[in-house]
Amino acid sequence: MSAFKRYRDVGIVILLLAVPFFFLRANMKDPSKLNALDRVVLRISAPIEFAASSLARGVSNIWESYVYLVDVKADNERLAYDNARLREQVHRLEQKETENHELRRLLQLRESLPGDLVSAQVVGKDFTEFFRVTRVVLDRGSRNIRPHMPVVSPDGVVGAVLRVAGDAVDVQLSVDAAFGIDVEDERTHARGFVRGTGNPSRYSCKVENVDSRDEVEIGDLLVTSGKGKWFPKGLPVARVTKVVKREPGRDQEIEATPTVNFSRLDAVLILVTPPQEEDAPKPSSSKSNR
Repeated sequence: MSAFKRYRDVGIVILLLAVPFFFLRANMKDPSKLNALDRVVLRISAPIEFAASSLARGVSNIWESYVYLVDVKADNERLAYDNARLREQVHRLEQKETENHELRRLLQLRESLPGDLVSAQVVGKDFTEFFRVTRVVLDRGSRNIRPHMPVVSPDGVVGAVLRVAGDAVDVQLSVDAAFGIDVEDERTHARGFVRGTGNPSRYSCKVENVDSRDEVEIGDLLVTSGKGKWFPKGLPVARVTKVVKREPGRDQEIEATPTVNFSRLDAVLILVTPPQEEDAPKPSSSKSNR
């Protein structure tokens, strides 16, 4: 039995070697010299060659597609990295442009205001539970800065110096209920007094002492009147958001929103020119008058 297996295995090996030989021999012979055996071999080998060729092409196509996808993935990863890097560079450039724009506005404001001024950066903010700023801290403490000095930004009146402690300056904002300032309507020159509401959920002011006969409309800009010789005349303070007319003899009920967005406040100017003693405002007093 073992001899039969041995002969069988040898025969199979010889057959496997002979078949390709006969296929190759028949395919390489001149067609005019083919004998009957060669024609039979060609007829049998043709489908096998076609199937093998199709399989080879399929495997080749799959491999080429795989290599292509690998290359595409690598290209996509490289492009994604380059895109992220470029986006980061654009973001930094936009930040620089924004900072430069704000610095230019601050410089223009400094050149337009009279008296001595000191620039300062906002280094701290106190927030309400509604994420509204109630107080800001500046990095500019010095012997030249005193309480009650005006603090302004390119957008308008920020408030006044509340206290100076070392190198830090606490600023009372214009929306604080203890802050008040004389204003006039830029359009009609109607006079009034803006006072902060201290509302923890939004930045708002009320406008007092506006006679019922004065013309004030929603959207009007309220600017400093210059009364008291502390805040320069013409600085934006607030914009009117609500007007309720009263009967003759009673003041109008007016609400306004400050022109300064305290949540985005980064840099300010402090007016350090000493005011006249009798005109100096007192931020902590409920009847302060600027």
